[in-house]
Amino acid sequence: MNRIHRSIILCALILTLTTVTLASAADGMVNINSAGLDELMLLPRVGETVAQRIVDFRQENGDFKSTEDLLLVKGIGDKTFEHMAPHVSVSGETTLDEKVRSPRPATADEE
Repeated sequence: MNRIHRSIILCALILTLTTVTLASAADGMVNINSAGLDELMLLPRVGETVAQRIVDFRQENGDFKSTEDLLLVKGIGDKTFEHMAPHVSVSGETTLDEKVRSPRPATADEE
């Protein structure tokens, strides 16, 4: 194996480890049926506007029956839900205490 191949493998390994570390850095859950705006904004890809839409949806339709019901909220699509899913629940306490950052997709230069 030549030097360039080893460098590429090393870079790929570092990128993988960094992504895993970032994805698992924030532990905890957000109860989407009781969380306020600030707690909802801890979720990945959720800012003030989407958090308010979640609260408004909950007020208009009652408690979420399942976490997948978030897909009914304007601004939450499949990709956003995929990033949120490990951190949301419809029962229990909200235990997430820091913003969850979604890993950045690799660019052509990083691949």
